[in-house]
Amino acid sequence: MNPAPHPRPAPGLPGRRGLLGGLLAGAALAAVPALAAPAHAGARPAPAPAGPRATRPLLLGTYTSEGGGGTGIGTAAYDTGTGAITPGPVITGVENPSYLAPHPSGATVYAVSEQGAGAVTAVAIGPDGTYEVLGSRPTGGSGPTHLSVHPSGSWLLSANYTSGSVAVHPIAEDGSLGERTDLVTHSSPPPGPGQGGPHAHQIVTSPDGGHVLAVDLGTDTVYTYRLDASAGTLKEVSRAALAPGSGPRHLAFHPGGRFAYLACELDNTMVVCAYDPATGALTPGPGQSTGTGSGTSYPAQPVVTGDGAYVYLANRGHNSLTRYAVEGDGAVLRLLDTVPVGGDWPRQLALSPDGSLLFAANQRSSTVTVFGVGPDGSLTGAGAPFPAPVAVCVLPLP
Repeated sequence: MNPAPHPRPAPGLPGRRGLLGGLLAGAALAAVPALAAPAHAGARPAPAPAGPRATRPLLLGTYTSEGGGGTGIGTAAYDTGTGAITPGPVITGVENPSYLAPHPSGATVYAVSEQGAGAVTAVAIGPDGTYEVLGSRPTGGSGPTHLSVHPSGSWLLSANYTSGSVAVHPIAEDGSLGERTDLVTHSSPPPGPGQGGPHAHQIVTSPDGGHVLAVDLGTDTVYTYRLDASAGTLKEVSRAALAPGSGPRHLAFHPGGRFAYLACELDNTMVVCAYDPATGALTPGPGQSTGTGSGTSYPAQPVVTGDGAYVYLANRGHNSLTRYAVEGDGAVLRLLDTVPVGGDWPRQLALSPDGSLLFAANQRSSTVTVFGVGPDGSLTGAGAPFPAPVAVCVLPLP
């Protein structure tokens, strides 16, 4: 079944998935989950030491219902020195896995099924690198586009975009999912200008683990909740209002835990937000330039380097990556430059575990592009784009 249409407020703005082409070129991905899992990477961010290069596993999210889309969760391996990607098998049995998130243990990964009857799926990663689908659970909403694992490893959090709600599922010891323990719909404030309703686009836990934040593009609001760690329920404790019509989409925390950087997709801005760990209150500052010129470029997602020194932002309309320097212990972003992403419609970004590579999933060109990250945060293209069907998420694993 095709995912339900996702309304957008701006005239002429393409749908969430758009009309996408591009089949996986080169080696075909067989439906056999058998990619070997290499050894663990070191911690951020200096260039890899001299010596034999290693490979690490890479997972790819896609739309299975899209023309030219995938057939499940793609697997691959990347060279930690060059960034070169080698295709592997496909993990089948997961519909429209448009976003992926790992368990802190590294033994399980989770995927949304972005469709009318939304679901979340657990996939076990075996010690020999094989993958096994453990089963799915309904999210209670439609069009889930994001999920994350609570730092405790006990709860899976998901955001239903189309129905504007967030859900909680318990995680068993084997990584499988239990029945949903909570579902909260963003019923207020009223939707922003031109929006047809709430559209929960992201749900994450604060670095201190004390609060859960849900970013809603439709209500121009970030909601802060406390998670009851025994019952798996959410209680709202604060909410932050963004500019009407700004369309907040995704945020990323500075490792210091006192600031977060919020991409607003509809007014083409980046917002620095102060965060109070004691209360969970998020206080947005003014919208800042994305460096993409006039008009909107539908910025998608920010990522922060492990040392907190730089922030990168994916700009879909401009097909570029913006680089910011972080100053004032996280309180200030200084725009440095933008570089071409080397693909069309960069939907999602991810840094490698050691911070030396940046991956961009380019939805419309059905490619993943890779960049080397310099000591000064500069980005250098690393080889030719990797063909991946309707690439909407890339997840490098340790």
